[in-house]
Amino acid sequence: MLKKTLALAAMSATLAYGSAQAAAARDYVSIVGSSTVYPFATVVAEQFGKTSKYKTPKIESTGSGGGLKLFCAGVGVDSPDITNASRRIKKSEQEKCAKNGVKEIVEVKVGYDGIVLANSKEAPQYKLSRKDIFLALAKQVPGPDGKLIDNPYKTWNQVNASLPNEPIEVLGPPPTSGTRDAFAELAMEGGAKKFDDLKKLRKSKDAAEIKALMAKLGIPESVFNKKGKKVFKAVAHAIREDGAYIEAGENDNLIVQKLEANPHAIGIFGFSFLDQNTDKVHGSIIDGKAPTFEAIADGSYPVSRPLFFYVKKAHADKVPGMKGYLAEFTSERAWGDEGYLADKGMIPMPAEERAKFAAAAKNLTPMESL
Repeated sequence: MLKKTLALAAMSATLAYGSAQAAAARDYVSIVGSSTVYPFATVVAEQFGKTSKYKTPKIESTGSGGGLKLFCAGVGVDSPDITNASRRIKKSEQEKCAKNGVKEIVEVKVGYDGIVLANSKEAPQYKLSRKDIFLALAKQVPGPDGKLIDNPYKTWNQVNASLPNEPIEVLGPPPTSGTRDAFAELAMEGGAKKFDDLKKLRKSKDAAEIKALMAKLGIPESVFNKKGKKVFKAVAHAIREDGAYIEAGENDNLIVQKLEANPHAIGIFGFSFLDQNTDKVHGSIIDGKAPTFEAIADGSYPVSRPLFFYVKKAHADKVPGMKGYLAEFTSERAWGDEGYLADKGMIPMPAEERAKFAAAAKNLTPMESL
């Protein structure tokens, strides 16, 4: 029995040593994740590669969900060191990380971004409300009697008579994208709340009231949840699948190219891609606010969200250049008010917030459990 115990202990030590050695075997920082954060991380990586003795980090655009899946797979050379995200990590993802041995994660918020609905400059600029967006893109919408029906709208002027008589053709991110998650939360939910019964459902925690509202809306009982907010989200986040919304992948530059080729279409992507392509596309005005740097910074543009990256603390002392990359990204020359990331379209955080997350990155302070 003693021999077996000693053998297991030795095997465990060998695996742990092998994992650490595996991380040390890679001589560059490996980064995955959000397509929205990708251009910012790329600029930082290039700057770091030019000004340090370390190799330029390698970055893949996998989407926020895809990046966190890779990041949480384990510790070692086969898993990335950092993942970018255009939304906060979910509790379920944090738990999956812990289950796979990724137990100390450093969370760094890096700035803010707006989600834009843009179209070719050859076509008129749209003036949309979040209600218009919900009615155009939701899988089900309230019908004449208030019950939810499959989305019947084919053109924008059917949604709102003041909008162009153009087909609803929207190129947007897939479900793995943080942009898609944020768009659903900020734009789709914002529009769904304009309908009284859906708004009441979102706020309700009373089982009888939730069931009554579900019956009124024609929502099947199988969707019932004691929290009305979860039933509301099931409706508000469901995007139509009849061809009006086209999943265009994680490459936002490709969406811009498609908008150039098709003036009738609208694309959904981060503000930085609009900012870099103002000669080709213009952003829709949403609830009376244009997607500008200033409107996103002051919070008046309604479809804006924070950006993050997550660091695997177990790799920080093993992978050459990792601490240096973190220092570069969180330096004032990068993410400050006059930093080079602001020139690329990222909206800087207030100075106090920058100081807080710069300290977390420097000290490799693990985030708390969600």
